[in-house]
Amino acid sequence: MTSILNTVSSILTSRLTSVDRVGALPVELTRRRSVWSTSYTESSGRRFVVRAAETDTDKVKSQVPDKAPAAGGGSSINQLLGIKGAAQETNKWKIRLQLTKPVTWPPLVWGVVCGAAASGNFHWTPEDVAKSILCMMMSGPCLTGYTQTINDWYDRDIDAINEPYRPIPSGAISEQEVITQVWVLLLGGLGIAGVLDVWAGHTTPTLFYLALGGSLLSYIYSAPPLKLKQNGWVGNFALGASYISLPWWAGQALFGTLTPDVVVLTLLYSIAGLGIAIVNDFKSVEGDRAMGLQSLPVAFGTEAAKWICVSAIDVTQLSVAGYLLASGKPYYALALLALIIPQIVFQFKYFLKDPVKYDVKYQASAQPFLVLGIFVTALASSQ
Repeated sequence: MTSILNTVSSILTSRLTSVDRVGALPVELTRRRSVWSTSYTESSGRRFVVRAAETDTDKVKSQVPDKAPAAGGGSSINQLLGIKGAAQETNKWKIRLQLTKPVTWPPLVWGVVCGAAASGNFHWTPEDVAKSILCMMMSGPCLTGYTQTINDWYDRDIDAINEPYRPIPSGAISEQEVITQVWVLLLGGLGIAGVLDVWAGHTTPTLFYLALGGSLLSYIYSAPPLKLKQNGWVGNFALGASYISLPWWAGQALFGTLTPDVVVLTLLYSIAGLGIAIVNDFKSVEGDRAMGLQSLPVAFGTEAAKWICVSAIDVTQLSVAGYLLASGKPYYALALLALIIPQIVFQFKYFLKDPVKYDVKYQASAQPFLVLGIFVTALASSQ
Protein backbone atom coordinates (compact mmCIF):
# COMPACT_ATOMS: atom_id res chain seq x y z
CA MET A 1 0.00 0.00 0.00
CA THR A 2 2.79 2.41 0.98
CA SER A 3 4.68 1.75 -2.24
CA ILE A 4 1.60 2.45 -4.35
CA LEU A 5 0.94 5.76 -2.58
CA ASN A 6 4.61 6.75 -2.86
CA THR A 7 4.56 5.99 -6.59
CA VAL A 8 1.45 8.11 -7.09
CA SER A 9 2.98 10.90 -5.02
CA SER A 10 6.26 10.93 -6.95
CA ILE A 11 4.50 11.04 -10.30
CA LEU A 12 2.20 13.85 -9.21
CA THR A 13 4.86 15.96 -7.53
CA SER A 14 7.26 15.57 -10.46
CA ARG A 15 4.79 17.57 -12.50
CA LEU A 16 5.09 20.50 -10.10
CA THR A 17 8.79 21.21 -10.15
CA SER A 18 8.73 23.75 -12.97
CA VAL A 19 6.65 26.31 -11.10
CA ASP A 20 5.33 27.04 -7.64
CA ARG A 21 1.91 28.19 -8.68
CA VAL A 22 -0.12 28.54 -11.85
CA GLY A 23 -0.68 32.17 -12.79
CA ALA A 24 -3.94 34.00 -12.62
CA LEU A 25 -5.14 33.70 -16.23
CA PRO A 26 -4.00 32.03 -19.46
CA VAL A 27 -2.59 34.84 -21.56
CA GLU A 28 -1.49 33.13 -24.74
CA LEU A 29 -2.87 30.36 -26.92
CA THR A 30 -0.75 30.26 -30.05
CA ARG A 31 0.28 27.94 -32.82
CA ARG A 32 3.95 27.59 -33.69
CA ARG A 33 5.23 25.04 -36.17
CA SER A 34 1.97 23.11 -35.86
CA VAL A 35 2.29 22.81 -32.06
CA TRP A 36 -0.27 24.14 -29.60
CA SER A 37 1.22 26.14 -26.73
CA THR A 38 -0.60 27.28 -23.61
CA SER A 39 1.31 29.81 -21.53
CA TYR A 40 0.68 31.12 -18.07
CA THR A 41 2.40 34.27 -16.76
CA GLU A 42 3.02 34.90 -13.11
CA SER A 43 3.61 38.22 -11.39
CA SER A 44 7.31 37.31 -11.18
CA GLY A 45 7.48 36.97 -14.95
CA ARG A 46 8.03 33.23 -14.96
CA ARG A 47 6.04 31.17 -17.42
CA PHE A 48 4.59 27.70 -17.23
CA VAL A 49 4.23 26.13 -20.69
CA VAL A 50 2.35 22.97 -21.56
CA ARG A 51 2.69 21.68 -25.12
CA ALA A 52 0.49 19.16 -26.83
CA ALA A 53 1.53 16.63 -29.40
CA GLU A 54 2.21 17.87 -32.90
CA THR A 55 -0.90 18.09 -35.06
CA ASP A 56 -2.33 19.75 -38.13
CA THR A 57 -3.44 23.10 -36.80
CA ASP A 58 -5.46 23.95 -39.89
CA LYS A 59 -7.82 21.19 -38.81
CA VAL A 60 -7.86 22.07 -35.12
CA LYS A 61 -9.77 25.22 -34.32
CA SER A 62 -11.27 25.46 -30.90
CA GLN A 63 -14.90 26.49 -30.86
CA VAL A 64 -15.03 27.30 -27.16
CA PRO A 65 -14.66 30.76 -25.66
CA ASP A 66 -11.20 31.66 -24.36
CA LYS A 67 -12.46 32.91 -21.02
CA ALA A 68 -15.11 32.12 -18.46
CA PRO A 69 -18.58 33.67 -18.65
CA ALA A 70 -18.48 37.29 -17.55
CA ALA A 71 -19.44 38.09 -13.99
CA GLY A 72 -23.15 37.51 -13.68
CA GLY A 73 -23.18 35.65 -17.00
CA GLY A 74 -22.61 32.19 -15.58
CA SER A 75 -24.65 30.09 -13.22
CA SER A 76 -23.72 29.71 -9.55
CA ILE A 77 -25.62 26.42 -9.47
CA ASN A 78 -23.60 25.13 -12.43
CA GLN A 79 -20.43 26.18 -10.63
CA LEU A 80 -21.32 24.20 -7.53
CA LEU A 81 -22.34 21.16 -9.61
CA GLY A 82 -19.14 21.34 -11.65
CA ILE A 83 -20.77 21.55 -15.08
CA LYS A 84 -20.31 23.89 -18.02
CA GLY A 85 -21.84 27.35 -17.91
CA ALA A 86 -20.43 27.91 -14.44
CA ALA A 87 -19.98 31.38 -13.00
CA GLN A 88 -16.49 32.54 -12.10
CA GLU A 89 -15.77 32.04 -8.42
CA THR A 90 -13.02 33.17 -6.07
CA ASN A 91 -14.12 31.30 -2.96
CA LYS A 92 -11.62 28.43 -2.66
CA TRP A 93 -14.08 26.03 -1.04
CA LYS A 94 -16.57 26.52 -3.84
CA ILE A 95 -13.78 25.98 -6.35
CA ARG A 96 -12.74 22.80 -4.53
CA LEU A 97 -16.33 21.57 -4.71
CA GLN A 98 -16.48 22.42 -8.41
CA LEU A 99 -13.41 20.26 -9.07
CA THR A 100 -15.12 17.23 -7.53
CA LYS A 101 -18.08 17.65 -9.95
CA PRO A 102 -20.98 16.82 -7.60
CA VAL A 103 -23.18 16.24 -10.65
CA THR A 104 -21.24 12.99 -11.17
CA TRP A 105 -21.90 11.61 -7.67
CA PRO A 106 -25.52 10.38 -8.06
CA PRO A 107 -24.70 7.39 -10.34
CA LEU A 108 -22.19 6.12 -7.78
CA VAL A 109 -24.61 6.66 -4.90
CA TRP A 110 -27.30 4.87 -6.88
CA GLY A 111 -24.89 2.02 -7.60
CA VAL A 112 -24.51 1.46 -3.86
CA VAL A 113 -28.31 1.38 -3.52
CA CYS A 114 -28.52 -1.21 -6.31
CA GLY A 115 -25.83 -3.36 -4.72
CA ALA A 116 -27.56 -3.25 -1.34
CA ALA A 117 -30.85 -4.21 -3.00
CA ALA A 118 -29.20 -7.04 -4.95
CA SER A 119 -27.72 -8.49 -1.73
CA GLY A 120 -31.20 -9.25 -0.41
CA ASN A 121 -29.89 -8.54 3.10
CA PHE A 122 -30.49 -4.82 3.49
CA HIS A 123 -33.04 -3.91 6.16
CA TRP A 124 -34.43 -0.52 7.09
CA THR A 125 -32.70 -0.46 10.45
CA PRO A 126 -30.66 2.51 11.73
CA GLU A 127 -27.46 0.44 11.47
CA ASP A 128 -27.99 -0.64 7.85
CA VAL A 129 -29.03 2.87 6.83
CA ALA A 130 -25.92 4.33 8.49
CA LYS A 131 -23.69 1.75 6.74
CA SER A 132 -25.21 2.54 3.36
CA ILE A 133 -24.85 6.31 3.83
CA LEU A 134 -21.18 5.89 4.75
CA CYS A 135 -20.66 3.68 1.70
CA MET A 136 -22.33 6.34 -0.46
CA MET A 137 -19.96 8.99 0.96
CA MET A 138 -17.01 6.75 0.10
CA SER A 139 -18.20 6.15 -3.46
CA GLY A 140 -19.52 9.63 -4.22
CA PRO A 141 -17.89 12.68 -2.59
CA CYS A 142 -14.60 10.96 -1.67
CA LEU A 143 -13.55 8.57 -4.45
CA THR A 144 -15.55 10.14 -7.28
CA GLY A 145 -14.33 13.55 -6.13
CA TYR A 146 -10.77 12.17 -6.17
CA THR A 147 -11.32 10.77 -9.67
CA GLN A 148 -12.69 14.03 -11.05
CA THR A 149 -9.99 16.18 -9.44
CA ILE A 150 -7.11 14.03 -10.66
CA ASN A 151 -8.68 13.86 -14.11
CA ASP A 152 -8.86 17.66 -14.26
CA TRP A 153 -5.25 17.85 -13.10
CA TYR A 154 -3.98 15.64 -15.91
CA ASP A 155 -6.35 17.27 -18.41
CA ARG A 156 -5.20 20.81 -17.62
CA ASP A 157 -3.40 21.12 -20.97
CA ILE A 158 -6.48 19.90 -22.87
CA ASP A 159 -8.79 22.14 -20.84
CA ALA A 160 -6.50 25.05 -21.73
CA ILE A 161 -7.74 24.50 -25.29
CA ASN A 162 -11.33 23.38 -24.71
CA GLU A 163 -12.22 25.26 -21.53
CA PRO A 164 -9.38 27.58 -20.50
CA TYR A 165 -11.58 29.20 -17.87
CA ARG A 166 -11.79 26.02 -15.75
CA PRO A 167 -10.29 26.30 -12.24
CA ILE A 168 -6.93 24.64 -12.90
CA PRO A 169 -5.90 26.10 -16.30
CA SER A 170 -7.18 29.53 -15.29
CA GLY A 171 -5.14 29.52 -12.08
CA ALA A 172 -8.18 29.97 -9.85
CA ILE A 173 -6.69 27.30 -7.59
CA SER A 174 -3.00 26.62 -7.06
CA GLU A 175 -1.21 23.43 -7.98
CA GLN A 176 -0.39 22.57 -4.39
CA GLU A 177 -4.02 23.05 -3.37
CA VAL A 178 -5.10 20.63 -6.10
CA ILE A 179 -2.57 18.00 -5.01
CA THR A 180 -3.65 18.36 -1.38
CA GLN A 181 -7.27 17.85 -2.40
CA VAL A 182 -6.38 14.71 -4.35
CA TRP A 183 -4.67 13.14 -1.34
CA VAL A 184 -7.35 14.13 1.18
CA LEU A 185 -10.14 12.63 -0.94
CA LEU A 186 -8.18 9.47 -1.77
CA LEU A 187 -7.11 8.73 1.80
CA GLY A 188 -10.57 9.67 3.08
CA GLY A 189 -12.23 7.18 0.73
CA LEU A 190 -9.79 4.38 1.57
CA GLY A 191 -10.18 5.10 5.28
CA ILE A 192 -13.98 4.87 5.07
CA ALA A 193 -13.66 1.57 3.17
CA GLY A 194 -11.52 0.16 5.97
CA VAL A 195 -14.05 1.28 8.60
CA LEU A 196 -16.89 -0.37 6.65
CA ASP A 197 -14.98 -3.65 6.44
CA VAL A 198 -14.57 -3.68 10.23
CA TRP A 199 -18.21 -2.68 10.73
CA ALA A 200 -19.42 -5.45 8.41
CA GLY A 201 -17.21 -8.01 10.14
CA HIS A 202 -15.26 -8.92 7.01
CA THR A 203 -12.33 -11.28 7.54
CA THR A 204 -11.02 -10.14 4.15
CA PRO A 205 -11.08 -6.33 3.63
CA THR A 206 -13.25 -6.60 0.51
CA LEU A 207 -14.41 -2.99 0.48
CA PHE A 208 -10.88 -1.69 0.98
CA TYR A 209 -9.65 -3.77 -1.96
CA LEU A 210 -12.52 -2.52 -4.13
CA ALA A 211 -11.81 1.09 -3.15
CA LEU A 212 -8.08 0.67 -3.75
CA GLY A 213 -8.63 -1.04 -7.10
CA GLY A 214 -11.11 1.62 -8.20
CA SER A 215 -8.72 4.40 -7.16
CA LEU A 216 -5.87 2.80 -9.09
CA LEU A 217 -8.14 2.40 -12.13
CA SER A 218 -9.06 6.08 -11.88
CA TYR A 219 -5.40 7.03 -11.74
CA ILE A 220 -4.31 5.02 -14.80
CA TYR A 221 -7.39 6.28 -16.63
CA SER A 222 -6.13 9.86 -16.38
CA ALA A 223 -2.38 9.68 -15.84
CA PRO A 224 0.50 8.75 -18.13
CA PRO A 225 2.06 6.49 -19.13
CA LEU A 226 -1.03 4.27 -19.48
CA LYS A 227 -3.66 7.04 -19.63
CA LEU A 228 -6.50 4.71 -20.61
CA LYS A 229 -8.63 7.59 -21.82
CA GLN A 230 -6.30 7.90 -24.83
CA ASN A 231 -8.10 4.85 -26.20
CA GLY A 232 -11.80 5.48 -26.62
CA TRP A 233 -12.86 1.84 -26.20
CA VAL A 234 -10.71 0.89 -23.21
CA GLY A 235 -11.03 4.23 -21.46
CA ASN A 236 -14.79 4.50 -21.76
CA PHE A 237 -15.34 0.90 -20.64
CA ALA A 238 -13.11 1.53 -17.61
CA LEU A 239 -15.17 4.63 -16.85
CA GLY A 240 -18.42 2.71 -17.26
CA ALA A 241 -17.20 -0.04 -14.93
CA SER A 242 -16.18 2.55 -12.35
CA TYR A 243 -19.62 4.15 -12.39
CA ILE A 244 -21.76 1.01 -12.49
CA SER A 245 -19.92 -2.13 -11.40
CA LEU A 246 -17.68 -0.89 -8.56
CA PRO A 247 -20.34 0.89 -6.45
CA TRP A 248 -22.74 -2.02 -7.01
CA TRP A 249 -20.08 -4.47 -5.81
CA ALA A 250 -19.36 -2.26 -2.81
CA GLY A 251 -23.03 -2.11 -1.80
CA GLN A 252 -23.51 -5.84 -2.28
CA ALA A 253 -20.29 -6.78 -0.47
CA LEU A 254 -21.28 -4.54 2.45
CA PHE A 255 -24.55 -6.41 3.05
CA GLY A 256 -24.02 -9.77 1.38
CA THR A 257 -21.75 -11.73 -0.91
CA LEU A 258 -20.68 -11.08 -4.48
CA THR A 259 -21.60 -13.92 -6.82
CA PRO A 260 -20.13 -14.68 -10.26
CA ASP A 261 -23.44 -14.07 -12.06
CA VAL A 262 -23.75 -10.60 -10.49
CA VAL A 263 -20.16 -9.76 -11.47
CA VAL A 264 -20.88 -10.78 -15.09
CA LEU A 265 -24.20 -8.93 -15.15
CA THR A 266 -22.72 -5.68 -13.82
CA LEU A 267 -19.75 -5.84 -16.18
CA LEU A 268 -22.25 -6.28 -19.01
CA TYR A 269 -24.08 -3.20 -17.80
CA SER A 270 -20.73 -1.40 -17.89
CA ILE A 271 -20.99 -1.53 -21.68
CA ALA A 272 -23.98 0.78 -21.30
CA GLY A 273 -21.72 2.88 -19.10
CA LEU A 274 -19.29 3.01 -22.02
CA GLY A 275 -22.06 4.58 -24.08
CA ILE A 276 -22.78 7.12 -21.35
CA ALA A 277 -19.09 8.02 -21.17
CA ILE A 278 -18.99 8.69 -24.92
CA VAL A 279 -21.65 11.39 -24.45
CA ASN A 280 -19.10 13.54 -22.62
CA ASP A 281 -16.47 13.16 -25.36
CA PHE A 282 -18.27 15.16 -28.03
CA LYS A 283 -17.71 18.53 -26.36
CA SER A 284 -13.95 17.88 -26.17
CA VAL A 285 -13.28 16.85 -29.77
CA GLU A 286 -11.06 19.81 -30.65
CA GLY A 287 -8.85 19.53 -27.60
CA ASP A 288 -8.69 15.72 -27.78
CA ARG A 289 -7.65 15.88 -31.42
CA ALA A 290 -5.02 18.50 -30.67
CA MET A 291 -3.60 16.42 -27.84
CA GLY A 292 -3.66 13.15 -29.79
CA LEU A 293 -6.35 11.47 -27.65
CA GLN A 294 -8.31 8.89 -29.60
CA SER A 295 -11.77 9.39 -28.15
CA LEU A 296 -14.44 7.70 -30.25
CA PRO A 297 -15.74 10.98 -31.77
CA VAL A 298 -12.15 11.74 -32.84
CA ALA A 299 -11.43 8.23 -34.09
CA PHE A 300 -14.71 7.59 -35.94
CA GLY A 301 -16.16 11.05 -36.46
CA THR A 302 -19.17 12.60 -34.80
CA GLU A 303 -21.84 10.86 -36.86
CA ALA A 304 -20.53 7.32 -36.38
CA ALA A 305 -19.73 7.93 -32.70
CA LYS A 306 -23.33 9.03 -32.04
CA TRP A 307 -24.62 5.67 -33.21
CA ILE A 308 -21.94 3.72 -31.38
CA CYS A 309 -22.98 5.54 -28.22
CA VAL A 310 -26.71 4.83 -28.41
CA SER A 311 -26.13 1.27 -29.62
CA ALA A 312 -23.92 0.48 -26.61
CA ILE A 313 -26.63 1.78 -24.27
CA ASP A 314 -29.64 0.18 -25.95
CA VAL A 315 -28.19 -3.19 -26.98
CA THR A 316 -26.79 -3.75 -23.48
CA GLN A 317 -30.14 -3.14 -21.82
CA LEU A 318 -31.99 -5.28 -24.34
CA SER A 319 -29.49 -8.08 -23.70
CA VAL A 320 -30.04 -7.79 -19.94
CA ALA A 321 -33.81 -7.89 -20.49
CA GLY A 322 -33.33 -11.06 -22.54
CA TYR A 323 -31.18 -12.54 -19.76
CA LEU A 324 -33.88 -11.81 -17.17
CA LEU A 325 -36.52 -13.37 -19.40
CA ALA A 326 -34.40 -16.49 -19.91
CA SER A 327 -33.85 -16.65 -16.13
CA GLY A 328 -37.57 -16.98 -15.54
CA LYS A 329 -38.16 -13.38 -14.46
CA PRO A 330 -40.53 -12.08 -17.18
CA TYR A 331 -42.03 -9.24 -15.12
CA TYR A 332 -38.62 -7.75 -14.43
CA ALA A 333 -37.75 -8.16 -18.11
CA LEU A 334 -40.92 -6.32 -19.16
CA ALA A 335 -40.29 -3.55 -16.62
CA LEU A 336 -36.78 -3.07 -18.00
CA LEU A 337 -38.10 -3.02 -21.55
CA ALA A 338 -40.63 -0.33 -20.59
CA LEU A 339 -37.75 1.80 -19.29
CA ILE A 340 -35.71 1.37 -22.47
CA ILE A 341 -38.39 2.83 -24.76
CA PRO A 342 -38.34 6.43 -23.42
CA GLN A 343 -34.54 6.40 -23.60
CA ILE A 344 -34.71 5.66 -27.31
CA VAL A 345 -37.26 8.45 -27.76
CA PHE A 346 -34.97 11.00 -26.09
CA GLN A 347 -32.01 9.76 -28.09
CA PHE A 348 -33.76 10.73 -31.30
CA LYS A 349 -35.22 13.91 -29.85
CA TYR A 350 -31.96 15.30 -28.47
CA PHE A 351 -28.75 13.35 -28.72
CA LEU A 352 -28.83 12.17 -32.33
CA LYS A 353 -29.78 15.68 -33.47
CA ASP A 354 -26.84 17.43 -31.83
CA PRO A 355 -24.79 15.64 -29.14
CA VAL A 356 -23.01 18.86 -28.13
CA LYS A 357 -25.92 21.27 -28.05
CA TYR A 358 -28.33 18.90 -26.34
CA ASP A 359 -26.00 16.79 -24.18
CA VAL A 360 -27.31 18.16 -20.87
CA LYS A 361 -30.97 17.87 -21.93
CA TYR A 362 -30.39 14.35 -23.17
CA GLN A 363 -28.69 13.18 -20.01
CA ALA A 364 -31.29 14.84 -17.79
CA SER A 365 -34.18 13.25 -19.69
CA ALA A 366 -32.87 9.79 -20.63
CA GLN A 367 -30.49 8.76 -17.87
CA PRO A 368 -33.10 8.58 -15.07
CA PHE A 369 -34.71 5.73 -17.01
CA LEU A 370 -31.33 4.03 -17.34
CA VAL A 371 -30.61 4.15 -13.61
CA LEU A 372 -34.12 2.90 -12.83
CA GLY A 373 -33.43 0.00 -15.19
CA ILE A 374 -30.27 -0.82 -13.26
CA PHE A 375 -32.33 -0.86 -10.06
CA VAL A 376 -34.88 -3.20 -11.63
CA THR A 377 -32.02 -5.52 -12.57
CA ALA A 378 -30.70 -5.36 -9.00
CA LEU A 379 -34.09 -6.31 -7.58
CA ALA A 380 -34.28 -9.20 -10.03
CA SER A 381 -30.83 -10.38 -8.88
CA SER A 382 -31.97 -10.50 -5.27
CA GLN A 383 -34.75 -12.99 -6.06
